[in-house]
Amino acid sequence: MSSDPNVDGLAAEPCIRTAPGRTPLVLDSPHSGTRYPGDFDYVCELAALRTAEDTHVEKLYDFAPALGIAWIEALFPRSYLDANRSDREVDIDMIEGEWPGEVVTDPAALSKVRLGKGLVWRNTDHGVPMYGRKLTPQEVSARIERCWRPYHEAVRGAIDDAHARHGYSIHINCHSMPAIAGSHATDYPGLAHADFVIGDRDGSTADPKLTAWLAEFLRARGYDVEVNFPYKGVELVRRFGEPARQRHSLQLEVNRKLYMDEGTFELLPAAQLLRRNLRAMCEALLAVDPRRM
Repeated sequence: MSSDPNVDGLAAEPCIRTAPGRTPLVLDSPHSGTRYPGDFDYVCELAALRTAEDTHVEKLYDFAPALGIAWIEALFPRSYLDANRSDREVDIDMIEGEWPGEVVTDPAALSKVRLGKGLVWRNTDHGVPMYGRKLTPQEVSARIERCWRPYHEAVRGAIDDAHARHGYSIHINCHSMPAIAGSHATDYPGLAHADFVIGDRDGSTADPKLTAWLAEFLRARGYDVEVNFPYKGVELVRRFGEPARQRHSLQLEVNRKLYMDEGTFELLPAAQLLRRNLRAMCEALLAVDPRRM
């Protein structure tokens, strides 16, 4: 598929984009990448793959560096490698031969692997097979080393720096979600999503008071907000959220209907209002000290 204009030689280029911060706030976007590597070797239509993207999320938060907020962004697509999964969430059924590493045993993580949504996806959100063959262990390992590891190291470094400067950190893991959940996207296929879903893994990755504050901030601007349903937060908040140590991580999902046409991937004029509200949210977060909530 390397002749496709959306495909490039990612292996020879940086796989992430970062901007340093000076505030306690860290933002990351693991799923907005649109550089499709030449070694992807998918067999489905590119449009089917693109439904996995959190398309344009990086544009919604492009104000972050100017506010001194650390920013980390994946350039590789989620369907190639999902940076918001554990490196143990490997679907061994899609690998030719023996996988040399550990694999996840947690039931919640296994449910996503069985849906075809592990670290490397097997099928699209609508169940369309992505490959015409099994992948080799070497191919999967190379994606981990080239994409997953640098991304996680960048997020960890930004959070460590923010915490060292201020004694606390607030990490927002930035995502988008379809207006209606796909058949293979979630444990709730066909669900009509709220405007926002905030996940803190049932209070384990951020102080629940901070979660409640964020929910009320968004509701005050007229948005419909759910907390921990249907998305509680996945690997990046699980890995980096330690509220007992004043390291707070929240997953924030925004409904794509608020800013884009899901059929054409076109950014809508309404995106400007959403961007202004997200900027106001971040400016307000910069004035919040979770140690004093």
